[in-house]
Amino acid sequence: MGDSLSYRFGYWFWNAVFKNNVRLKHGEVAYLYVPTGSGFEDLRANILKNNFLKNSNSFFWVAERKNLKNHVYAGRYEIRAGMNNNDLTNMLRSGKQKPLNLIFNNIRTSEQLAGNISRQIEADSVSIIRLMKNREFLKKYDLNPETARTIFIPNTYEFYWNTDATKFFNRMYDEYIKFWNNQRKNKAKSLGMSISEVSILASIVDKETNQNDEKPRIAGVYLNRLNDNWKLQADPTVVFAVGDFEMKRVLNIHLEVDSPYNTYKYAGLPPGPICLPTIAGIDAVLNAEKHGYYYFVAKPDGSGHHHFAKTYNQHLNFARQFHQSLNERKIKK
Repeated sequence: MGDSLSYRFGYWFWNAVFKNNVRLKHGEVAYLYVPTGSGFEDLRANILKNNFLKNSNSFFWVAERKNLKNHVYAGRYEIRAGMNNNDLTNMLRSGKQKPLNLIFNNIRTSEQLAGNISRQIEADSVSIIRLMKNREFLKKYDLNPETARTIFIPNTYEFYWNTDATKFFNRMYDEYIKFWNNQRKNKAKSLGMSISEVSILASIVDKETNQNDEKPRIAGVYLNRLNDNWKLQADPTVVFAVGDFEMKRVLNIHLEVDSPYNTYKYAGLPPGPICLPTIAGIDAVLNAEKHGYYYFVAKPDGSGHHHFAKTYNQHLNFARQFHQSLNERKIKK
């Protein structure tokens, strides 16, 4: 009788500790997000809500005996098919969370960036925006609220989910410093431009074309204008100033918008980027073509490429063709 009882207990104990207790099929994964500040009862409620356990009672029995209640750590934990209660408890009590790939691109404003990031990591958008507008915080990085966006270079970065706004910003600044190596800094210096100025111009180049092969030539046009004290007269800056990012046609009325980002109205570069500058855009400015072009306009064939011109009369001819194509496609704004 005693042996039978001992056997039954041993069998039950083995099942409770080592038998698969996850409702996932082979190869499937799920994620358990444990917010910062969570206690054991919060973790219990979180696990029950996610309902990925076959037998939650056996899990909590094991968790109690392994003292999980005093070892609850925030993070993103990967739940895999075939895991048992011992695996789950050990993972959680060790804080061995699974990093994620944080991705951002095609971002124009600080608000868009903050919203995008807060959907991927724990940092909330309000905290991110506050830092990006905090002059005292930004001063130590030699940034201001207008140039703060220049440090966020679109790419894929590995992060832990429970990263707060300050740690996110600091990590991005570290990546920015690594990106701006001596070679790139020396090229910026040879252009007579600061890193922020290169990034601002790169953002304009990025919004002029998606064709990376044309970006160095477009960058050369704008550098020619800057060097000869011309206004940039860049349509994408007007779009940014107006704030209508669906705009497909810049009209004369838009050119009158009073904004430091309106480069038809104000000379020089705008105070900040009009989007997060891409690596291709930055390198296009740093390696801009040296040529005699001062004008360019999109080709009417919809290819995304441009006609370049050295004189205004040449440019007017190309511009008429482009505007005629817009009219034919009934693009009014």
